[in-house]
Amino acid sequence: MRETGTPVYYRIYKELKRRISKGVYSKKIPTEKELCNEFSVSRLTLRRALDELKREAVIESSKGRGTFVVERKHEESISALTGFTEEAAREKLKASSIVLSVGLVVPPDEIAKNFGVPANGMVVFLHRVRYLNDEPYGIEMAYLNPLVDIRILNIVSRDMSVESLYAILKNELSLVLDHAQENIEVCRLSKEEAFHLSVEEGSYGIARERQTFTNSNLCVEVVRSVYRGDRYRLKVVRRVE
Repeated sequence: MRETGTPVYYRIYKELKRRISKGVYSKKIPTEKELCNEFSVSRLTLRRALDELKREAVIESSKGRGTFVVERKHEESISALTGFTEEAAREKLKASSIVLSVGLVVPPDEIAKNFGVPANGMVVFLHRVRYLNDEPYGIEMAYLNPLVDIRILNIVSRDMSVESLYAILKNELSLVLDHAQENIEVCRLSKEEAFHLSVEEGSYGIARERQTFTNSNLCVEVVRSVYRGDRYRLKVVRRVE
């Protein structure tokens, strides 16, 4: 760790960051006392190193519990039309779900209009809490249009706690998903949302509404989602025309 001319706190900061990146510390880092003894420095010097890591959102402290490694945010590209499970697999993360409800419902008026269903017509409704690596990540309410393919009704009898909705639509029903329109905004989580996502009520989240269309320009899905703001990041790639 000896580097001529480099402040001691900075060398400690780099070493701790290296250990975190290598997985030596994957959850909780040692106490200040343990680190001071290891590096033979004062608490003032050590805290300067820890402050650098906190500034970069690499670690966070919780009074009475200690200092923890901040989990990397899941980054989703909105340049490609993929599902939650596909995005997770791309990042080598484990996706899972808890189904809150699934069945046939009369959709809100604006969704019924997008789907072209008649008054009091029924659509499939799928309400799930989505998990990444066993941690709650988001809540999704998906409305699915059976007028696009009557076999969509079979989703109500599937185990959607483990199955991928997009895999069913694309691989089993052979639907060609062509494009989607999305609205994205910052929101505050309700009491129920915060409960399902294991965060405090009023925490910031990301609200999304996506309308997905087939290559025949039929709206097959409307999804209203809310994600944890501390675990979610969007990636947009813009190209020069």
